[in-house]
Amino acid sequence: MDATETLTTAPRPAVPRPSERRRALPRPSALTWSGIVLLGLFLILAVFGPMFAGDPSARTGEQLASPSLQYLFGTDHLQRDLFARTASGARVSMLVAFAGVAFGLLVAVPAGLVAGYYGGRWPDDLIMRILEALQALPLFVFALFVLGVTGTGDSHIGPLTVSATAKVVLLLGVGFIPYFARVTRSATLVEAQEDYVDALRVLGVPRWRIIGGELLVNVLPPVLVQAFLWLGVAIFAESALSFLGLGIQPPQPSLGNILGDATGYLLLGAWWYSIVPGLVILVATVGFNLVGDGLGDALDADGRG
Repeated sequence: MDATETLTTAPRPAVPRPSERRRALPRPSALTWSGIVLLGLFLILAVFGPMFAGDPSARTGEQLASPSLQYLFGTDHLQRDLFARTASGARVSMLVAFAGVAFGLLVAVPAGLVAGYYGGRWPDDLIMRILEALQALPLFVFALFVLGVTGTGDSHIGPLTVSATAKVVLLLGVGFIPYFARVTRSATLVEAQEDYVDALRVLGVPRWRIIGGELLVNVLPPVLVQAFLWLGVAIFAESALSFLGLGIQPPQPSLGNILGDATGYLLLGAWWYSIVPGLVILVATVGFNLVGDGLGDALDADGRG
């Protein structure tokens, strides 16, 4: 066997990856466990609550009944079971938040990967200018402006009909794009300098496989941590829009429009009407933030290791 055959048949050296250098993750802190408990309670209510709560629009025959064994969260001013409405509203708010964050990730992650891979060159400059334009208006102000112009009902764009719920999802997603893309770009800039990326280039691996394969896998952890944190923001933003009458419209319940309906009844002694949905919003927001912070701390410790 000559030297040429030896070089051709010799096995290629394994390409080292950052995941091979990582250690076991640290144990969650007390705050993280608190977030897991709060988040678990919210998810149980949103996922399983509507299965057992009955029709959220059904009238019970009792107006503003206080919480009891018969009505766990009491009833509202229209004699509807507040547990059924809160559970259904929590599910709607959760689905809108997840859909908005998912839409933002689908657009932002590819953009951030390309910008980071071509850091300092024209693709990076073009993408960053577009992101700066999107970020010129804060998320909530941008949503208020668009919903104020298009109205709270369905919008018709030619043959396409965009429902009120879809508009909220799209607005949240567009507002999240700059933040997710910047995190993805920053992580990609660091990963692109690693030896394994240079080794893949030398081996002739196409750029699209490097970007969509190795780089994507290694930048996803910090991006998903940010997504987890922004889920809490998304639930709060959707609730605020619905509270103002610009988000999810009745009769479909959401945590925000339930809280909006309760305005004024707190002074009449029906404390549960506003406290219950407000508490659910607080539990969801704090739970997502505490768990997201815990994931971020674990990721930082893993990187230092």
